Amino acid sequence: MKIYTKTGDKGLTSLIGGTRVPKSSLRIECYGTVDELNAHIGLVRDQDVNAGRRPLLKEIQDRLFTIGSALAADPEKSKMKLPDLHAADVTLLEDEMDRMNLALPELRAFILPGGHPAVSHAHVARCVCRRAERLAIHLGEESFVAELVVVYLNRLSDYLFVLSRAMAHDLGVEEVTWQARL
Repeated sequence: MKIYTKTGDKGLTSLIGGTRVPKSSLRIECYGTVDELNAHIGLVRDQDVNAGRRPLLKEIQDRLFTIGSALAADPEKSKMKLPDLHAADVTLLEDEMDRMNLALPELRAFILPGGHPAVSHAHVARCVCRRAERLAIHLGEESFVAELVVVYLNRLSDYLFVLSRAMAHDLGVEEVTWQARL
């Protein structure tokens, strides 16, 4: 199978369902950002400190593919059966955040990204996740986006924040706190 098709050489691509749209469209930007997030999650998963978290991070990557396929489908023309998110996917993230929080010191200040390269990777993933969430909300203003997509992305960004704290804790590095200049 050839990877290149040349069908996008003029700046158009096809959605699931066959609709041709500009590669600059909001829908493409939205699922492209989810793809970017997935790559960042892969980088976070590959950090040695996350050896025990790899199965969950892989699960998250699978759910991001689910989201990407939903966003890549023309909501008015696609008849293809697509994978779906479930409320349990959100609950899984919440349960894991609760578990990680048990071992973390109380949050008393804003945390700045940094302290260790692995921790910084988690913060970059969190920021990309927030952008994906904003784009999904924007897309939902003009076209159908399942509510659970936005909920999952919102919860995932929270998870990534708690994960960054847990990674710092596991690595024995001090969290970088914001010192307001007054």
